[in-house]
Amino acid sequence: MAFDKPPLSVDAQIDLLAARGMHIPDRARARHYLTHVNYYRLRAYWLPFECPPSDGDAHAFVPGTNFETVLATYVFDRELRLLLLDAIERIEISLRTTFAQHLASTYGPFAHDNLALFRDSADWHKSQDELRKEYGRSRETFAKHYRQRYPELVTPPVWVACELMTLGHLSRWLKNLAKPDDRQRIADHYGLDERVLLSFAHHLTVVRNHCAHHGRVWNRRFALRFTLPAKKPRHIASAFNPSEPQLIYNTLTMLAYLLDLLSPAHTWRREIHALLAAHPEIDPAAMGFPAHWRETNLWRVVA
Repeated sequence: MAFDKPPLSVDAQIDLLAARGMHIPDRARARHYLTHVNYYRLRAYWLPFECPPSDGDAHAFVPGTNFETVLATYVFDRELRLLLLDAIERIEISLRTTFAQHLASTYGPFAHDNLALFRDSADWHKSQDELRKEYGRSRETFAKHYRQRYPELVTPPVWVACELMTLGHLSRWLKNLAKPDDRQRIADHYGLDERVLLSFAHHLTVVRNHCAHHGRVWNRRFALRFTLPAKKPRHIASAFNPSEPQLIYNTLTMLAYLLDLLSPAHTWRREIHALLAAHPEIDPAAMGFPAHWRETNLWRVVA
């Protein structure tokens, strides 16, 4: 089928939204935002307000749909992404550190170069290639120092190497460790079963990529879910929502647990509460929040 849709001006876009039943209380404000935020980016936030498809009524909005509500949902999602990136950064740095410390103290500075410590040789070779390329092109001061002082090294010591790994690369290195005991000793730093930690690290790479590329996370169903804690530690298992494993609530809950370990004085949990309080138009259930989430130990905020 040939594509025959003409491009629409911003004013034509506003007219189309109004014709489909969206209330535009301030046309100048709508024009400003549609000038700077792509129509199809915002569409992800008004899609839940569209009527079920029916003949002759495509893309019509349910009565009462307001452009300001759509815009507020977009702003909420942006602020949620920033909070997610804040938490993920701290956890990624911690994972790099525990990975490097365990390998270095157990197997030496170049443990990552020892194929025998990893279970999938093809994946190890791929990870090595990625590390070598990043080491060779990195402009970080520490990488330049090692290249100049130790020109014979193909890869730097593991405590330097880990700082050159993306979260995705680090997740693959962790998963590829051959000995369950090595994986578990790293997971012990977080009080988790190694299967839970590895699956969560992999899941975080997907969440982080959506956040870093400004993708919607508010009501997204993530294809890559993670293994929820069941026995280790027992006290957090009840805080998760197993009936909605693909929504962001479980991710936020695990992040709250890990931040309690890494930074006991953090304010991140309060910021999540404050963000939801500032956006009453957001239904937490659309993100997988159970009805009594505020009363769980992991989410309770003490005044």
